[in-house]
Amino acid sequence: MSVPIIVLGGGGHSKVIMNTLLMTSCNVKGFTTPDTLDQIDSIYGIIRLGTDDVVRSIDPTQYKLVNGIGSVGYPGIRKDIFYSFKNIGFHFENVIHPSVILPKDTVLLEGVQIMAGVIIQPGCNIGANTIINTRATIEHDCRIGDNVHVAPGAVICGDVTIGDNVHIGAGAIVIQGVRIGKNSVIGAGSVVIRNVAEGVKVVGVPAEEV
Repeated sequence: MSVPIIVLGGGGHSKVIMNTLLMTSCNVKGFTTPDTLDQIDSIYGIIRLGTDDVVRSIDPTQYKLVNGIGSVGYPGIRKDIFYSFKNIGFHFENVIHPSVILPKDTVLLEGVQIMAGVIIQPGCNIGANTIINTRATIEHDCRIGDNVHVAPGAVICGDVTIGDNVHIGAGAIVIQGVRIGKNSVIGAGSVVIRNVAEGVKVVGVPAEEV
């Protein structure tokens, strides 16, 4: 029998995650929310177990976790949740929608989430706690860091390198061979035709720093 899974979070992203877990017949024990004020009792029949403190009180060898916190507002929340539970011994399960095209040589680190309709081409590496969101395309030989969010409909062309903690906005296009520095933001709908430095935001067609 598969190790039971607990989902951290009860918002929109966790709802998508739970739907995918049910589609892939995972053993979902329940979900938690960070706040005692949350009134959600269940999602798709999966019960709310309480706050995140419930998870901290259990044996990390008996359950796997899935990070249901989305990358919106302050994206560091998702990163902080991941590492806080890693540091006390929990393992995060990868979540891959059944419709994903995923070559055999793709390297996925811990806690990667690949949503519906995603296409990933050969030779790619995807870092820990990264989301490849709905209908995004990752072309051949890309290197994507940890805690990255590639938002819905984004297109990452071949041989692109994306540093840790980067947000690629919905519908953005990154042309082949570009390097994007860590902690940067690519605005929705932008077209990135040149390298992006660390810790900056670029928007527009072509994308420029703002």
